[in-house]
Amino acid sequence: MQRRSFFIMALLALPVLAQAGDNRVEIGTGMASYYGFELGGRRTASGERFDPNDMTAAHRTLAFGSRVAVTNLANGQEVVVRINDRGPWGKSRIVDVSFAAAKQLGMHRSGTAKVKLELLN
Repeated sequence: MQRRSFFIMALLALPVLAQAGDNRVEIGTGMASYYGFELGGRRTASGERFDPNDMTAAHRTLAFGSRVAVTNLANGQEVVVRINDRGPWGKSRIVDVSFAAAKQLGMHRSGTAKVKLELLN
């Protein structure tokens, strides 16, 4: 009986262990901006339609579908976004996030924030 309950407990712990094992590769720091509702419904570079309420972002070189942790360095807020578009095209920016991501990062009023990007494996 003890062996059986140990096995069940081990199975229940697997998802927690998988999340704790996320490897992060720092991409860099720089300024982020966001694009909002005015672009909703338009096609992204990946071919899907942009939804400002999704947790997505645009990056110049990362592969579509990459998951990236974006941390606002001013307040420590972090979100995980999926890359589905190309940009930003302003040279001073490293990422454009959706409105939903900007809101969670606390940058939806200012429009920009200094952030750290980490690729999640």
